[in-house]
Amino acid sequence: MNEIFNQFKEKMDTVIARLNGEYTAIRAGRANPAILDKVMVDYYGTKTPIIQMAAVSVAEARILVIQPWDKSSLKEIEHAIQASDIGINPTNDGNVIRIVFPALTEERRKEICKSIHKMAEDAKIAIRNVRRDGMEKIKALKKSNEITEDDVKIYEKDIQDLTDNHCKDIDNLAAKKEKEIMEI
Repeated sequence: MNEIFNQFKEKMDTVIARLNGEYTAIRAGRANPAILDKVMVDYYGTKTPIIQMAAVSVAEARILVIQPWDKSSLKEIEHAIQASDIGINPTNDGNVIRIVFPALTEERRKEICKSIHKMAEDAKIAIRNVRRDGMEKIKALKKSNEITEDDVKIYEKDIQDLTDNHCKDIDNLAAKKEKEIMEI
């Protein structure tokens, strides 16, 4: 049964990791190289992530600098950033590309916080779906007489505790990200 329990724990941990990745990509008015993780550049006919083509660094709190290893790819990187959904126009000086993140307005901060809460709620739904699968698996084991009624109660409590802990982790991640957005 520990093997099954660990499978459900891994699935829940994956949900938390995915949420953390989504939160990292949120543009918070502060330069964050992770915002470029999903931007793909058409480089000699192959879709390539920017981080494989250039050094990405934070020059100042709100300025991201992209220095390609191959200067001829500057235009392609610039076009890929413009075509992406990050909503910021890069500036190209012939050597590097700079992305200046504008300061957030109060209205934009509130919008971002709403999306943070929606992502958190979606993650909680995914966690509860894993819990439901776990409960169904336990009931199936009981039905096939592989475990006793007492075992069912113990395993159901363990899965519920695991669910509660992961939901608490999601709430903590959301609160931390919201605080980060509101303090900028």
